[in-house]
Amino acid sequence: MNALLTFDSIRKSFGGVAVLKGVSLDVHAGRTLGLVGENGAGKSTLMNILGGNVQADAGRMTLGGRLHAPKRPADAATAGIAFVHQELNLFPNLTVAENMFLTRFPTSRAFSFIRRDQLCRRTATLLADVGLNVPPGTLVERLSAGERQLVEIAKALSFEPQLLILDEPTTSLSERETGHLFAVLHRWRTRGLAMIYISHHLAEVLRLCDDLCVLRDGEVVGRGPPSSFDAERLVSLMVGRSLTQGFPVRRAKRQAGPTALEVAELTEPGRVRNITLTLNRGEVLGLAGLLGAGRSELARILFGLDRAQSGAIRVHGIELGRASVARRIRHGLAYLTEDRHDEGLCLEASIAENIAMVILRQQARPPLGALHLDALARAVARIRAAVGLTPTARDDQPVKTLSGGHQQKVVLAKWLLAKPSVLILDEPTRGIDVGAKFEIYQLIRQLADDGAGVLLISSEIEELIGLCDRILVMRRGEIVEELAREGFDRERLLRAALQASEAA
Repeated sequence: MNALLTFDSIRKSFGGVAVLKGVSLDVHAGRTLGLVGENGAGKSTLMNILGGNVQADAGRMTLGGRLHAPKRPADAATAGIAFVHQELNLFPNLTVAENMFLTRFPTSRAFSFIRRDQLCRRTATLLADVGLNVPPGTLVERLSAGERQLVEIAKALSFEPQLLILDEPTTSLSERETGHLFAVLHRWRTRGLAMIYISHHLAEVLRLCDDLCVLRDGEVVGRGPPSSFDAERLVSLMVGRSLTQGFPVRRAKRQAGPTALEVAELTEPGRVRNITLTLNRGEVLGLAGLLGAGRSELARILFGLDRAQSGAIRVHGIELGRASVARRIRHGLAYLTEDRHDEGLCLEASIAENIAMVILRQQARPPLGALHLDALARAVARIRAAVGLTPTARDDQPVKTLSGGHQQKVVLAKWLLAKPSVLILDEPTRGIDVGAKFEIYQLIRQLADDGAGVLLISSEIEELIGLCDRILVMRRGEIVEELAREGFDRERLLRAALQASEAA
């Protein structure tokens, strides 16, 4: 069987550092290739070469039997290649329909007016195909991260490509939405679509893909059908060692500390309703739920980014009311957003500038506001070591040059430097590899053991069960169930999250 796409001995170096060391692999029409590897293994560079963002130093690619050497992304699109990137490419101030057909609006022949009726019909059909029930005229800024992910996937499929690359497409989706997406991808695969599926969710890769390829340090270290792998072998190939433990060892059970965060009857119509909860010092409190359940909306309200119509928020007994974000930070609150690129980092700024961002005001020396640069540098170095940020990265290096896992560590370092007592973590391991995940799990557990209260929002049930002391389940903006650790049960969590949807 001839391959649709072939990579032949692809090599690429940046600044004398070899990132790809002669990668060769094939992708066939009507089949899905799972591409896995740690952050920094070379997956993104290989896809950037395929997409025309970067040119290879050596090697060649063929697509449909012809040489494929794109000089720019438009060349790859013309060749029938579509990408769904982990970091989404949508305009928040435009509607879903406008984003879907931004360069291809249907127009009338006579006057070139945009045919809004056709635009909405085409968009509605594509949205239904990926299981997203929102009006085509909805502004993207009103959608959750998971809903935006589905819009991006629908937009890519609208081009009817011959090759689709999906980079971490399920990181913002619940298990139910993921299952629906897989059904959609299966239908397109039976129509002959070739796919490259990049994910750190190894169970998904083993379930969805027809062929697997494992990259480590820019080289192919494993290849074959899913039946020749299991999750343990994949992890061992990816990291070059065996990871026998999925979550950090917990300390012996101890008495809960004093209340760190208290929320009473918090309501904002259309987002959250009658939210009442407590988070104790030394506790990891999980927040489970489906896409659109209101978890991220609650986090934004707690941190002061959005307002609530009624209810109370107290940190260490202090009523925050309509306190600004800056005041909340001073009271010990920290918020790691699920969207690290647009909301958590300044990508063009350096690693040190990003880490020091929150504490700059604290470090200013009155009366002129001069900075204690030596003290700041020492603090940045200390926190870099604490989060395990790669020692090869320089403090003045732009954060955009780091892998996803190390970018997430920079976001964590930024908040840990402020020494918060309450951390709200929204999908803290989204889009990062298994090795980096375990390191972040260790940080979360250590923070709780040191006395901080952690509110952990995650779409991965295993992550919540492995890390949390209690789990709250949200559905349609409300907390509908609470589980203590001894009562953790995967099926019970899923039933609680799905109940209203199933009844409907």
